[in-house]
Amino acid sequence: MMLVYSSLLLAVLVVGAPYWLVRMATSGRYRAGLWGRLGAVPEELKAAVAGQKVAWVHAVSVGEVMAATQLIRELKGMLPGWVVAVSTTTETGQRLAKDRLSGSPVFYLPLDFRFSVRRYLRVLRPQIVVLMESELWPRLIEECSKEGIPVAVVNARISDRSFPRYMRLRRLWRPLLERISLFLAQSEETAERLIKIGAPQARVQVTGNLKYDVLSASGNGMTQRIASMLPGSELIVAGSTLAGEEEALLAAWPAILHAVPEAFLLIAPRHTDRFDEVMHLIRSSGIPFLRCSQLAQGTQPVSIGTILLLDTIGDLASVYSLATVAFVGGSLVQKGGHNPLEPAQFGVPVIIGPSFENFREIVETMQRADAIRIVAPERLAATMIEMMQAKDAARALGLRGQAVFESQAGATARTANALVALLERTVVAGR
Repeated sequence: MMLVYSSLLLAVLVVGAPYWLVRMATSGRYRAGLWGRLGAVPEELKAAVAGQKVAWVHAVSVGEVMAATQLIRELKGMLPGWVVAVSTTTETGQRLAKDRLSGSPVFYLPLDFRFSVRRYLRVLRPQIVVLMESELWPRLIEECSKEGIPVAVVNARISDRSFPRYMRLRRLWRPLLERISLFLAQSEETAERLIKIGAPQARVQVTGNLKYDVLSASGNGMTQRIASMLPGSELIVAGSTLAGEEEALLAAWPAILHAVPEAFLLIAPRHTDRFDEVMHLIRSSGIPFLRCSQLAQGTQPVSIGTILLLDTIGDLASVYSLATVAFVGGSLVQKGGHNPLEPAQFGVPVIIGPSFENFREIVETMQRADAIRIVAPERLAATMIEMMQAKDAARALGLRGQAVFESQAGATARTANALVALLERTVVAGR
């Protein structure tokens, strides 16, 4: 099975080589960490882990890094003297991890080939490998199993979209899942799905969703600069937007501004490589705008109707605290949505579109508490206007969302305790 998997992975890389070469030639995002991905372990990583006990945590991108941040801090407190090394897949995840986890070495996950994975395992010699959410890399799991290294999948989830595919291939997945030491699921539903596709029932626990414990600071430098520019105004924060959603927001903006003249709109695209694209889109609409990366301390208040483009990394979660109303992107287009808890933690009323499959359990919990609004694209402007005009009702909606966030806390501590218990069992077993 591993031979077939490696052959298919190699074939995909070979067939896709022309595309990737073009992307690497035109974008630093695709060149970043290339040699490390191919198995050349960075010298600074070697120095950081030499002679140390190591826990290796893999978090794909920004969302997973944010969810893992507090977990990593708790693990460091429970495992004094250990090094928690963090790998990511994306450049944005890499930058955020370096910013938030200054005490941890950060590197790119190697390509899932035997030669590259083995090189990292020889250098890191991890006592445990922790994979976030649904990062099931067959070769990494196989090589850890051969070396007797326990692998845990934390904040585990299987989306509605992925579950049918897993079920069709469960005979192939079962041998791989049996090599994983521990699954810590976000919910009972995910736990049941894991067992159905082949995870040993005795190794599956429900510890809750780490994203309920992601507490964002409400006063970082960028947030303070934006707040100083918009005193007493109404701010719509549209976060993690994807292609097609900025157009919908710009189409809705004239009606919003007519109804609420003191309103401002901040758009935060999900992907850094779209910052310039979205800037040109706003410019072509004729609406005045500012790029937040160019704001300085003491910036003067801006003219009414200006759109702010948040083109920085790691500031969105804090900027949500300024919002009168928040729209969470990836949901007007069929992409499964993004995390509505980021604004909800500040008591900000939240709007999303009808596509929220990736966060269905969270959204449904908020729906049951009447703590979120789900809107079709044609209702976007009307719903935002309603929330900014009916302030008491909007404030009550936001507070219900904040209560949902607070009521679900505690997953990080439960997860950290389960991982340390796994390590203790491994030591007793003779690892």
